[in-house]
Amino acid sequence: MANNGPINDREMKKRQLQSRMISNPELRNEQKKDSDKIVKTIHKKILKKRLTVILILLILVGAALFGVYEYQRHYQYTGYTVGWEKHLDRGESSFTGYMNFGSNLLKYTKDGAAYVDADGKDVWIQSYEMKSPIAAVSGDYAAIADQQGNSIYICDKTGNQGVATTLLPILKVSISDKGVVAAVLEDQKANYITLFRKDGTPLDITIKGLLDGEVGYPLDIALSPDGTQLMGSYVYIGNGALKNRVAFHNFSEVGKNIPNRLVGGYDDPYEGSMVARVVFLDETYSCAFADHSLSFFSSKNVMSPELLVQIPVEEEIRSIFHSPDYVGIIVSATAGEFDYRMDLYEKDGTKVFSQEFSYDYLKADIDGDNILLYNEDSCRVYSMWGTLKFEGTFDFVVSKITSGTFFNNLIVTGPQTMKEIKLQ
Repeated sequence: MANNGPINDREMKKRQLQSRMISNPELRNEQKKDSDKIVKTIHKKILKKRLTVILILLILVGAALFGVYEYQRHYQYTGYTVGWEKHLDRGESSFTGYMNFGSNLLKYTKDGAAYVDADGKDVWIQSYEMKSPIAAVSGDYAAIADQQGNSIYICDKTGNQGVATTLLPILKVSISDKGVVAAVLEDQKANYITLFRKDGTPLDITIKGLLDGEVGYPLDIALSPDGTQLMGSYVYIGNGALKNRVAFHNFSEVGKNIPNRLVGGYDDPYEGSMVARVVFLDETYSCAFADHSLSFFSSKNVMSPELLVQIPVEEEIRSIFHSPDYVGIIVSATAGEFDYRMDLYEKDGTKVFSQEFSYDYLKADIDGDNILLYNEDSCRVYSMWGTLKFEGTFDFVVSKITSGTFFNNLIVTGPQTMKEIKLQ
């Protein structure tokens, strides 16, 4: 028979210990305190290790972000390679232009329009015949109109959504993110601003423009992204002289009972000047480009748009460009070694930078974090801090340059060729 003496001794000691704990609460509490203390110590060590790891990760992420920031701000590319190239074999004889559309491009000609993706492929093609096509884009909607003609094609990223037909000749068009179109129509005695749905059917909203009328004769118009507001530059006769004003109209229920839907207007800031262009940057902020000033407006109060700031510009304004967040102008330099000066502002009128340069550009755009200046065979790319990131030439005719998928990629497009280039 096996000897179970040691096992029996251990069992007896365990029972004696349990018995003392039951009969001695102080000993039981002391052991519980010791156990809780051990658990807390272990928990603190684990928590300390976790906090250390998190802190190290935050430092690494911060260093990486700072590195990207400094890289984007100061690094200058010296060359490029071609990622891919595509021949665009359509409507070249009647080529008119490109516009940013969605995340890609809208190409429009006298014979039709096409939505071109980032790989140079046609997502859709819309045929038509126009003598003088003009286009307007907002978000995922585009309007292509026959200037001095009578048709407006309204498209989104899937293709044509409708065609608006007018009785009077078309002068200008604007479109909202929701496909609502505003068109300036010309008559012998007056002009009319008429609105259309995205399927081309007219809305029961028309603003009559007369030189001696309440509003004036429209020079330029812009719809807000949601289509409920319209901003216009109008000329009118005042005290026997031709004058200019910027006015705001509201097409929602709040402006329904107001004559001409007119909720605000500014005349005095444009005494002796003319506003050639107006734009909505987003639902709230808008900008008016006059011959000697920039005006930034806020429509936080839709019934009383506010002039935030008017910035005087003494030099000749040669180019304007804008995005939902920024407004830029290029002016002729009047002194010094450079030919031009580029000024960038935030949408509320806060100045970001001024940068002088000499470069014979034809077009100026802002796309993402890039400011793009280019002509038919070369380009310059500036950062949002005004530093020159890249300058280079191309071996084909350039019509449009946009930012690519990655921060160092550009899409360079001409009437017959589209290339993705990778900056190095």
